[in-house]
Amino acid sequence: MDAATDAFVSHRNLLFTIAYEMLGSAADAEDVLQETWLRWAGVDHGTVENSRAYLVRIVTRQALSRLRTLGRRKESYVGSWLPEPLLTTPDVAEDVELADSVSMAMMLVLETLTPTERAVFVLREVFDLDYDEIATAVDKNATAVRQIAHRARSHVASRRPRGTVSQDQTRDALAAFQRATETGDLQGLLDLLAPDVVLLGDGGGVKQAVPRPIVGADKVARLLLGGLLKVTGWTMEPASANGHPALIVRFDGELDTVIALRIDDGLISGLYAVRNPEKLSHMQQETTLRR
Repeated sequence: MDAATDAFVSHRNLLFTIAYEMLGSAADAEDVLQETWLRWAGVDHGTVENSRAYLVRIVTRQALSRLRTLGRRKESYVGSWLPEPLLTTPDVAEDVELADSVSMAMMLVLETLTPTERAVFVLREVFDLDYDEIATAVDKNATAVRQIAHRARSHVASRRPRGTVSQDQTRDALAAFQRATETGDLQGLLDLLAPDVVLLGDGGGVKQAVPRPIVGADKVARLLLGGLLKVTGWTMEPASANGHPALIVRFDGELDTVIALRIDDGLISGLYAVRNPEKLSHMQQETTLRR
């Protein structure tokens, strides 16, 4: 059991990252890791040639099962459902491919895939597993997995953010967004927003949030400034969420909202505001992600 424990602990951050990318929920990813450990503890480890591959297979299957349950939960979710933001360590931002894969914008794109497509895309495109390994994990043959991977890549490519956006560009956009909202500068805010910008808010039925997507620069800008000007005691501060610059909003010093951006062609095309308190616990301490 000592060797089994060591193997699990050494791969824990990798397993969490796989589960989180498949689920978009850190709480559910932690549950999947518990289930993975229970199954791993019951394995005859003398028959295991590659502990990493075996653990990846277990966590993928558990995450797939949880993903289907999560899908039913989302159907009854109050308002928009957004991925759970993570306060990430600095090294995540340095791994450009990893940071891109866990960005709020990309996680929302992954939500449009079927469970199996999502598992195949994550394992192939993010973790570079070979098709035979993936086939074993998702109970398909390698030929079927190749077809699923091709379909998922095409689907994601047509929906992912356009153009490459550096950390500095995102940081500058957030700083300008912060200045405009703090000063009530409507025109300054409009200059940052794409004409078809979409604002999504996730309060989970616990905190007030926009009940449905708000589309259009003028509507989004006026809603943001109108809402913030009505209240006092709020502050904004920069943070790193999901490997990218983000903003934390505090009311009377307490964490209230995490704001992440999607940028297309130099303009903010997506604003994602997470207020559900159940989704903010992983913004209190850093989470390590690994490939």
